[in-house]
Amino acid sequence: MAIILIIYFVSALSVFILPQKVKRHTGLILAGIQAAFFSFFFSKITSIANGQSINTFIDWMPTIGLNLEFSLNGLSITFALLITGIGALVFAYASAYMRSYKGTDKFFFYLFLFSGAMLGLVLSANFIQLFIFWELTSFLSFLLISFFNYKETARKAAFQSLFITGFGGLLLLCGIVLIGSTVESYSYSVWVEQADTIKSSYLYRPALILILVGAFTKSAQFPFHFWLPGAMQAPTPVSAYLHSATMVKAGIFLLALLNPILGNTSTWVYTITSVGAITMFLGAYFAITQTDLKAILAYTTISALGTLMLLIGIDTKLSFKAAMLFLFVHAFYKAALFMIAGFIDKKTGTRNINELGGLRYSMPITFAISLLALFSMAGLPPMLGFLGKELIYEAKAQSPQIASLVLTLGVGGNALMVAVSMHFLYHVFLKKRKAYAQPINEKGLLYLLGPSILALLSLLLGLLPGILGETMIEPALSMIRKELIDIKLKLWHGFNDIFMLSMLTILIGTITFVISLRFKTFLQAWHRFNNQIFTIKFTELFSSTLKFFLEISARNTKLIQHGYHRYYLLSVILLVSIFLWLQVYNTRNWILDSSLSLNPYYMSGLIAIIGCAAIYASLAQSRLTTIIAMGVSGYGISLIYLYYSAVDLAITQILVETLIVVVFVLVLQRLPVFAILSSRLTRFRDLLIALCFGGVMTVLALKAINVEFHHPISDLIIKNSLTNAYGKNVVNVILVDFRALDTLGEVTVLTIAAIGVFVLLKAKRV
Repeated sequence: MAIILIIYFVSALSVFILPQKVKRHTGLILAGIQAAFFSFFFSKITSIANGQSINTFIDWMPTIGLNLEFSLNGLSITFALLITGIGALVFAYASAYMRSYKGTDKFFFYLFLFSGAMLGLVLSANFIQLFIFWELTSFLSFLLISFFNYKETARKAAFQSLFITGFGGLLLLCGIVLIGSTVESYSYSVWVEQADTIKSSYLYRPALILILVGAFTKSAQFPFHFWLPGAMQAPTPVSAYLHSATMVKAGIFLLALLNPILGNTSTWVYTITSVGAITMFLGAYFAITQTDLKAILAYTTISALGTLMLLIGIDTKLSFKAAMLFLFVHAFYKAALFMIAGFIDKKTGTRNINELGGLRYSMPITFAISLLALFSMAGLPPMLGFLGKELIYEAKAQSPQIASLVLTLGVGGNALMVAVSMHFLYHVFLKKRKAYAQPINEKGLLYLLGPSILALLSLLLGLLPGILGETMIEPALSMIRKELIDIKLKLWHGFNDIFMLSMLTILIGTITFVISLRFKTFLQAWHRFNNQIFTIKFTELFSSTLKFFLEISARNTKLIQHGYHRYYLLSVILLVSIFLWLQVYNTRNWILDSSLSLNPYYMSGLIAIIGCAAIYASLAQSRLTTIIAMGVSGYGISLIYLYYSAVDLAITQILVETLIVVVFVLVLQRLPVFAILSSRLTRFRDLLIALCFGGVMTVLALKAINVEFHHPISDLIIKNSLTNAYGKNVVNVILVDFRALDTLGEVTVLTIAAIGVFVLLKAKRV
């Protein structure tokens, strides 16, 4: 599996080095690579259907339990086939669609790398590895959505999607780490084995909530759904790929993967089911009032993702059976309709349904393909979408305790999807022909290749659903539920309650469409009603929240980073003093054995001189006398070092003190006449802070004399100095042997400084 991802990466990079004559066919070349990998995965269906799985394990960081793990099983092969199969069709479509744009090298590089990242995500069997691919898809989608970066709307939409999905990704990582710390592993197989331990842990609920938020943001669930319509700023091939088979399905894949580990609890069922049901209804509700073809499809995608999330939340065999089937249903019709929308935009110059009409005459093949795809979206027979809707209703009817609410929202949402499908079909193809600026034609095989294949697949698999059930849904369901499950799919289930619900859905949807058609102002009134009721617009709320955050940050930055170094130093010293005094108070029971003595008298006199010099330096009115007083303090400290036999410290202190005095004299004599710039209150404040810091350092030093948490390291050095380092002078041994690298660093610094001084002295004056 790792080889496949390496090929994806190398193929993406090769886009930039293709000969100029070949570059115009880049999309077709990458489509061929996708088709080859689709064939590879397709060839593994039989063995996967028989219960086998293909696993790859590569040591990465075994000491901390991080390894590269890949697994091709019933669930991952389902997504892998969608990613590569629809990917091949999308790249062939993009070869024609992107021909008139600049920067197509970057476009195909980003899109192919995005495809590889998504494939890496679904094949990963290690959750840290999965998270890396998860974030890579977010980053690459940002680059794809902002492809037309000269548009402000594209830049804003790209940032919005990256911010929301990136935020969710960080929460997902937190959830993964919490569970990983519980079982001390990030391997999927270990998590499955330790599922009971994970669920019984006190970390289960916080980890689950974090992971769910990560999945909700990625799969555009309420209240994070608003980033998805904005992503329509991307080129149409990106929209077709992102909405049907890749990024927005990542959250669905993750929760299906985690079901045997985290599922079958009340928190799982009620949280996911509630969010999914609300998202399903709202997506369809807002889709019908849209006028842009891509916006209509974006909101129906939100509704479909809500349906998938709802089915996963119900957490029964039947609900997962419906979810796996609807995964294919949605991928087929949504990719086809997005590509149709882009084709219509290319041919007519508009995606606004109010400016379209009568295209069934000039684009009859497109009309036939759209009819099949819209039938599947509406859930009408004999398309695969009809079978999917039947199973969805059956799963909802059997959901425990919440069947009535879920069915009500489900019927309402699906009825609106029927109305949206009719709305799309009528306004684009069936209503009175519009006068277009240029003749409309259907030239462009690559534009229609993908949609036609997907529409025919929806028809074929609707008539023969057993093929899909036995080869794809059955192994995927067995992997999710961790038990062998026999799947039988058929188009007709007879006259029953579920069939009557389907008929009711179609009837309500048709009535809604007819009303909107007969009363021209109906949808306008609906739109005004939405504006009055839904006063909170999430996109505007996101922008205003971000703006408020930036304003607060700027205010805080101005307050904290004011540029006055004096206050920076005062703040640091004061805070350190406060924390140290708190620690001194907490350890007040320590006994100080140190006794104050004035002997020898000459050292006491020296300390008195140092203290007087420090006080005089702070009160002096002349810079020169201040420098001299500071020098007296510094040289006095060097004498203290010398008294206690610290010759090296004494020499260093003398050299540094001499250098500082000389530099101060040279610099300060060029400054203006001395003036008192600080008020008496300011100087009193500074005095208090200085005394506070000096006092705590004194107490700390006195306490440190009697503190011995560990045996002194000096004993170890003295013991080993002669025997191991062959030196009687302990100080020399420390510098040359025990502290060799530190000494080497000091010598290096001094050497560089000496060279710098030499160069400056030799430099010619300009």
